Amino acid sequence: MSDTKNVAILGATGAVGTQMLTCLAERDFPVGELRLLASARSAGKRIEWNGREVTVQEARPEAFEGMDIVLGAAGDEQAKELLPEAVRRGATVVDNSHAFRLDPEVPLVVPEINAEDVAWNKGLIANPNCATIIGLVPTWPLHKLGGVTRMVVSTYQAASGAGVSGMNELESEIEALGTGKPSPEPKAFADQLASNLIPQIGGEKFEGYTSEEMKMQNEGRKIMHLPELRVNCTCVRVPVMRSHSESITLEFERPVPLEDARAALADAPGVKLVDDLDAEAARDRFPMPLYTSDQDLIWVGRIRRDISNPDVGRGITFWCCGDQIRKGAATNAVQIAELLLK
Repeated sequence: MSDTKNVAILGATGAVGTQMLTCLAERDFPVGELRLLASARSAGKRIEWNGREVTVQEARPEAFEGMDIVLGAAGDEQAKELLPEAVRRGATVVDNSHAFRLDPEVPLVVPEINAEDVAWNKGLIANPNCATIIGLVPTWPLHKLGGVTRMVVSTYQAASGAGVSGMNELESEIEALGTGKPSPEPKAFADQLASNLIPQIGGEKFEGYTSEEMKMQNEGRKIMHLPELRVNCTCVRVPVMRSHSESITLEFERPVPLEDARAALADAPGVKLVDDLDAEAARDRFPMPLYTSDQDLIWVGRIRRDISNPDVGRGITFWCCGDQIRKGAATNAVQIAELLLK
């Protein structure tokens, strides 16, 4: 059919690539030919998708021939090496790596915020960092009310942020703790994650802030078109399998009534308001990663005044949770691909 698109996934056998396949099926994306690309060791593997059996191919430049859309779910180096080759062969690329996010020639897109930026792509569109997406989707409707000038963010990031190896490592550690066996030597994380918190994600980047922490500011400025946005971010890895959580305090140019903030979040695309401390069940009082995994909305709650702000009307604090693999990566990429259909 002429209205279908030939789609390739680079890094198709990893956690995000596998989720991209699920999202394409769930959202009835009009896939013509589907090409799954991965490392040489995965080549030949057969994957069932939507009634088809697809054989994984080795990721090489010529593998992109004839593709209309390429979804990137590989690391930075492989993305830099291969994805420009896909563009040269006529494909439009939506890439989940960090390789192109801050390139001024490449749109960085969260469809609920800046869908219009897709229009100026030159063959490459970048998918933002997972924590950035999860934090900005609920920040955006509040920004439209009061004009955000400053963010103070603490993230509580799940093992899924380190991919399949991170989730497997946490599972092994939990099993070891439960059976009294020695915990396996950590490889995906700096130390044992089970029964622990690790307050470093990424290497040192700027004045003691890590690369992951700087993404919230640098990517947020680009996505929201706020070049002066100031962000103080601390990123922490927590022993949760999937779904990141974030505590966010916003400072605005103008006062924002609390009832207006709640109303804006209740109506915002991509957001689910869960904010009732009087509810009988805890899951109805506030968002928690256990209940926000394997779905696409960012749940928001604990909405309250920032009582530390000297001008109390210009500060709001909230808590949010969202699935890192889905909306934080794969779903957002497929949503961008849907914009290309229009």
